[in-house]
Amino acid sequence: MNQAQPEAPRNPRTDPETAPVTRWSAVVLGGGDPGDAFAAAHGVNVKPLIPIHGQPMALYVLKALRASGQVSRIAYVGPTTPAIDALVDTRVTDHGTLLSNLEAGVEALGQTGLHPNERVLVVTADIPMLSATQVTDVLQNAPRDAGLVYPVVRREDCQAAYPGVKRTYATVRDGTFTGGNLFILDPALIGQFLPKLRELLDARKAPLKMAGIIGGGILFDFITRRLTVQKLEDKVSQLLNVPARAMITSHAAIGTDVDKDADLQLAEQHLTPRA
Repeated sequence: MNQAQPEAPRNPRTDPETAPVTRWSAVVLGGGDPGDAFAAAHGVNVKPLIPIHGQPMALYVLKALRASGQVSRIAYVGPTTPAIDALVDTRVTDHGTLLSNLEAGVEALGQTGLHPNERVLVVTADIPMLSATQVTDVLQNAPRDAGLVYPVVRREDCQAAYPGVKRTYATVRDGTFTGGNLFILDPALIGQFLPKLRELLDARKAPLKMAGIIGGGILFDFITRRLTVQKLEDKVSQLLNVPARAMITSHAAIGTDVDKDADLQLAEQHLTPRA
């Protein structure tokens, strides 16, 4: 009689039966330049408060997060309205820059306690076409082994969803992509990557300085279209000192922010007026 073989030990990181349940919180970035001409032209101080069918565009983002059933807490950074206040757990004053607002939002969540398995979804408040289904899909399919996950959208998916939409794209060997307006991070690692991320953003208008940080090999591969998503992930992980992953998603709304009148008209066409 054959003896039963001992059962192989389960890997708690990869086995769905033993893997710890991920908890999700969100930081919604609703700040902006008080002198923004686009916002002023629509009678508000900051862009996320521009109305679409009578509601601030930020409200559509918050409703998508809540309706997904995935996000337990929301910290909102920036000016609010009573309708926005009703959907957020923590209000945070605008600190003036994207990274400062990100840091302040995560810190605000941390003051009320962060679970060891908690991850934070960071979303800009100017992607009103985001849906609850898309939020759920991104969170359920996001890599669990990364400290930073950044969704990207293929150009063909953007153009199929919104014909004629104008976005900024980058071409690598794997395809042509636009960046998403949300990302996922492990809040325990934020102190490791924020300083380097600030350095990269400070150098974005100084090509030689940026080349020195990124490295000539990566730039050459990009120019010659030999750069791959995998190689870019490895380089970003090295630069930021955290495991970083790109996540290719077909959800064009994630890569379609509203920053001009044409975008606003697009959102009005695709969103249903509500009472």
